[in-house]
Amino acid sequence: MATSNPDHASILDEIREVRRVGLVRLRGRPLPVLESAAEAVTAAAARTPAAAVEALLRHAVALLDAGTLRTAAEYTLGLAQGTRDWPASSRRARAASVYGVSVERFRKDHEVMVLGQVAEHIVRLVSAETEGEAGAGAGAPGSEEDGWGAGTHRSVQVRAGGRQVGITLHVHPVDLLRDVDVVVSPANVHLALPEPYKSSVAASLRRAAAVRGVTGDVLDDPVHDELRKWAARQGTSGRAVLPGTVAATGAGALAEQGVRRIYHAAIAVPRAGTNDYDVLPADVTRAVSRALALLAEESERGTPPLRSVCFPLLGAGRGGLPYHVSLAAVWAAVEAELARGAPWDVHFVVRAPEAAALVERIPAGMRPDRARRATG
Repeated sequence: MATSNPDHASILDEIREVRRVGLVRLRGRPLPVLESAAEAVTAAAARTPAAAVEALLRHAVALLDAGTLRTAAEYTLGLAQGTRDWPASSRRARAASVYGVSVERFRKDHEVMVLGQVAEHIVRLVSAETEGEAGAGAGAPGSEEDGWGAGTHRSVQVRAGGRQVGITLHVHPVDLLRDVDVVVSPANVHLALPEPYKSSVAASLRRAAAVRGVTGDVLDDPVHDELRKWAARQGTSGRAVLPGTVAATGAGALAEQGVRRIYHAAIAVPRAGTNDYDVLPADVTRAVSRALALLAEESERGTPPLRSVCFPLLGAGRGGLPYHVSLAAVWAAVEAELARGAPWDVHFVVRAPEAAALVERIPAGMRPDRARRATG
């Protein structure tokens, strides 16, 4: 598409306008630079201009480094689950808390940096399209493998036990999942959830499951509370469980999105004297096997029965496992279950383009470590 590259300043000005008015008030508001950029990158004529701009912003934010930068951007722009209708002042305050600074300091310093980084990624995305770089390599911005040009939901055909099986790949934040019965969440062996403002899968699910009032204040933290009750029932309060243990809780406010259960897979062992964790691939496989066994136990108790389950690449975050190692460990248990004819509707959710490419490249009989080599 012949589109002139937008300059950083023009993009940044309109991003600031989005921050000020909020996503729910974008319809009918002129944002010509962002709309043009969205059209160039998404090529989605069916989208409304407001929806296309929101999708563009979500993609640009997903390209930011995981951690405080991405989390603050999600809150600032109302992209975090449950914040799209928050007033600008509330979004700014929550983003400031991510960095642990005052609202005024955040406004003058951190917010400028955060929004500037979002603008930078949008400029790069448009440049990649207009200069013909989108297909230059696996995972390049705008390529089919990054989940953008090909859409955020894809069906991947694999073989298990000599039969063809379809799995669904989601390329977006875990808290955007819809109509998946069970989500498997990585946990440490103490089953201690991270703070909601963190950027991990577990923190995102805790945040999305929280019950909030009209001002965004947390009224109930059901996943945290249910996990503590689970530990008390099992007699494990205050001590670690064995790696591979899986604890089941409800999904709190995520039930409104069709998510019914969260299975907390204890795979991360804290390393003494540090903030780091050790994760063994064998423990990931054991936890996935246990999650699938638990799904079989709970399936018929639900109305309708539980049928679908979604896995992130367990241990690939703070656990430090490379994507291909995590995928191989998860797939070992999933493939064994599917090979014996289990009826589960299996989903994977990832955010990184290279992780999505690995999941997509598990063709018939190919192991994830070989798929990794196939990506070059």
